Amino acid sequence: MTGRGRYRIIPIRSTSSNRDYTVVKYYNEENGKTQEECKVDFLKYVFQWQTFGSAFFEVKQTTEPNFPEILLIAINKHGVNLIHPQSKEILATHPFTKISNWSSGNTYFHMTIGNLVRGSKLLCETSLGYKMDDLLTSYISLMLTTMNKQRTLNR
Repeated sequence: MTGRGRYRIIPIRSTSSNRDYTVVKYYNEENGKTQEECKVDFLKYVFQWQTFGSAFFEVKQTTEPNFPEILLIAINKHGVNLIHPQSKEILATHPFTKISNWSSGNTYFHMTIGNLVRGSKLLCETSLGYKMDDLLTSYISLMLTTMNKQRTLNR
């Protein structure tokens, strides 16, 4: 913060291959914006990120040989993202419309992508499966409610 109470928006660099977010000299530069304006600018910027608003879960996956054993799963209003834990690269994105089944227990979370016959399964070891299950249930319920309301309005 400068002596005049102004902030510069925090510049963040991101490349698709290396999602290394860096905070670069964000104070001590006059840019003519108030602290609140800079906060709004920053939120508008990060709102565009695919993982904005996500709940993140570190899991041990046991089914996909092309993914690392330890995986980050990000769940938000758009679906489920599978993320490499070191590089932060998004390895796969599954919208809710492609998730056909899921279940959880004290030590696991399972999810089927695609149909039950030809779909792929993601089996994960985690103690937070119940939270992942609850989030999926809530988001999909909201999606179905919204779709039903739109159908009713279009009649």
